[in-house]
Amino acid sequence: MSIIDTSLLIDRIREGKDIDENVSMISVIEHPMIMDYARFHGRVLYPDLEDLEVALELQRKLVEKGKMKGSSDLIIAAMCMNSGETLATADSDFEDKVSNLKVV
Repeated sequence: MSIIDTSLLIDRIREGKDIDENVSMISVIEHPMIMDYARFHGRVLYPDLEDLEVALELQRKLVEKGKMKGSSDLIIAAMCMNSGETLATADSDFEDKVSNLKVV
């Protein structure tokens, strides 16, 4: 299963498409309308302490490259990495090679 990021989630809602992927609570906070979207069939996943620690480590690596990212993206990426999930995204934000994140 995949975790969908917020921007792709919003695109799918605007287009009236099904969302079968899971979403993070971060995305729900950013776009709460997902909870009322009838075509959402996934689950809401909550970040844990390990996800936050991995997000911090990713940010540290990005700082060294001069390419800091927003915390929401980093937490969602960390959740995918820690759970072995693939990140479904349309963003190029996740292209920096500082992790083993799987992106589709």
